[in-house]
Amino acid sequence: MEAPTGDHGCADKEKIPLPERLSAKYRESFAFDTVSGRLPVILTQVIDTVYKYRKEAVELHGQEGGEDCKQIVGKLSALKNHMQTDKPLALLKDSGSDVPLWNRYFEEETKRCDGVAPSWFKSAWLYVECYMYRAINEAIHLSKCLKDFDQFRHLKQASLHSSEDAMVTLTSYLDQAVTEKGACFESFAEFVQISLWGNKCDLSISAGREQYQKLSPVAQLSTLQPKILVNSLQNLWQVLSSACEAAKSTTGKKVRLDVVLDNAGFELFTDLVLVDFLFRTNLINEVHLHMKAMPWFISDVVRHDFDWTLDVLQGNANNSITSLGQRFKQRVAEGTCVLQEHSFWTTYCEFSSMAAVAPDLYAELSKADLILFKGDLNYRKLVADRYWPHTTPFDEALCGFHPAPLCALRTLKADVVVGLREGEAEQLGAANEKWMVTGEHAVIQFSGKTVQSV
Repeated sequence: MEAPTGDHGCADKEKIPLPERLSAKYRESFAFDTVSGRLPVILTQVIDTVYKYRKEAVELHGQEGGEDCKQIVGKLSALKNHMQTDKPLALLKDSGSDVPLWNRYFEEETKRCDGVAPSWFKSAWLYVECYMYRAINEAIHLSKCLKDFDQFRHLKQASLHSSEDAMVTLTSYLDQAVTEKGACFESFAEFVQISLWGNKCDLSISAGREQYQKLSPVAQLSTLQPKILVNSLQNLWQVLSSACEAAKSTTGKKVRLDVVLDNAGFELFTDLVLVDFLFRTNLINEVHLHMKAMPWFISDVVRHDFDWTLDVLQGNANNSITSLGQRFKQRVAEGTCVLQEHSFWTTYCEFSSMAAVAPDLYAELSKADLILFKGDLNYRKLVADRYWPHTTPFDEALCGFHPAPLCALRTLKADVVVGLREGEAEQLGAANEKWMVTGEHAVIQFSGKTVQSV
């Protein structure tokens, strides 16, 4: 990846006066609550997980495995202390291809601040929160025997196992919708909303506490619909319908959907259900699923999570769930479901810098007929995690990031949101001052504007 120069932000920054980035330096902010509260709790849980793993590590790797656990615990304990006392961050030291990007930003921020290095409570929230997860991975990567250890795997797997009742209901409903209704807007809208509300199952927002799906996701849709503050379902339907019509008249033309995934567990399951519906109703015939290259924000999908999920689905006693897993296994094998990892997704960079920092990824996304960005972190990176006025148009907040028609499916878990009507944010705030961070509200936010591919 190319390291950006200067402000790693919006491509149109000379045209748009940019608001400040969200930061924990504002004590009333959710960023402050996160850095002072949630992140230390997450670090403590990771430390406990590694400490408890030491016996198994010794059994697998001998004394070196136990020593690895001890060193990782020491490094993460120091990281937690530095966070809580607002010490400066440090340069990364592992061999990852992203290290020059991280370290260059550190050095440029230090220079910009007259020699004062970035710190937890004074620097941009997006940067320091991403840095914590990258530093956790560095401590693990620098070990001798535990380089492939996923400190969050047990949490992600538990979240799927505990959602089985909802999974049975949802797959049965999927099979019925495909058979009885086919490619209609009503069913399309339902499955997009199911994928949207699957984003409520986020372990990072709960600092690792259980977030399992106990109720029927279908039954909840009518109750949840008024909570969708921006609803661009008609735009999504129009994009895919138009792409399908164009494909019919062009030999070899495929309708391609790209999904930038968020959480493993039940949310990934709802994403698979949506994609399966689109395949089986011929609204798409190719999907590219983008996932993280390392464990990230507790519950984000890595390749092992995806493969494990398909294995679990295939081994389920319910025929509808088993068939869903088998269909995706077949799609992966035949190349109609393409799995992609890229280190850009696990950096601090907002997406407006992608064309410069990761032009290969930008070019790949530009091939899509539609891109879905799942979840809160992807949304924060789409809009550069800044204090935008809530009425700022979504297109404007994207700051030039338009590789293809795109849509954010996001439940609100951070104090940034754009594209609202005049006075709407004030009404929501009067009812609940924490309306932006509870996951109770959501957006299906579309941008059809495109620019020439890089």
